[in-house]
Amino acid sequence: MANELIRAFQLLKEKEWVDLTHTFGPESPHFAAFADAEFTTLFNHDDGFFAQRFSFAGQYGTHLDAPIHFVRNKRFLDELDLKELVLPLVVIDKSKEAEANHDYSISMDDVLKFEDEHGKIEEGTFVALRTDWSKRWPDKEAFNNKDADGNNHAPGWSLEALQFLFQERKIKAVGHETFDTDASIDYLKNGALLGEYYVLEQDTYQVELLKNLDKVPATGAIIFNIVPKPEKASGFPVRSFAILP
Repeated sequence: MANELIRAFQLLKEKEWVDLTHTFGPESPHFAAFADAEFTTLFNHDDGFFAQRFSFAGQYGTHLDAPIHFVRNKRFLDELDLKELVLPLVVIDKSKEAEANHDYSISMDDVLKFEDEHGKIEEGTFVALRTDWSKRWPDKEAFNNKDADGNNHAPGWSLEALQFLFQERKIKAVGHETFDTDASIDYLKNGALLGEYYVLEQDTYQVELLKNLDKVPATGAIIFNIVPKPEKASGFPVRSFAILP
């Protein structure tokens, strides 16, 4: 058995690994309700060692939202099982649509068209929405994309697409390149993040502010979401990466 495990490890090391995580700092884009991150040097090498203190909201940089983030009585971050954090990865590319329409919201028909080309989305997968919004990082103004009235315009998931994926395809989790699950225009219309609430209501997680989805195939890759384990946390910055087939 050990030899099989080592062989599997060696095979993985031979594959291409793609970092899906932004480097973040005090000047990085973030959800408007949060303060800028603060990085403070506590000790430097003249003191004998280099140590820092970091202050930021749990939902900062590329991060993982635990179910409790939006839904009462659901799981905290530390209650997620390790095997939930490593999943087959499906990437639905809507980058051209998002470039043409910053308010683009992926529909159920978009998902069905994806399946016509790439096959049925399998149960237990992590489905990521590629919009190439991550290429605006680290420009706060470009990432927020506000209009003259101060409203953001960014693409996202429609509620019907999410309901189809979770109920009919029984996927495990989702991810995207923007601050929120919902397209900004849907948030303005609904007055709430209905898509985000729906995802977390499934007692599963999502990863926000992903990058490099343009370097990952539509199917066949594996995503790893490696996250710290603070007690009773609603979310935390994550190191997400994909291993390509």
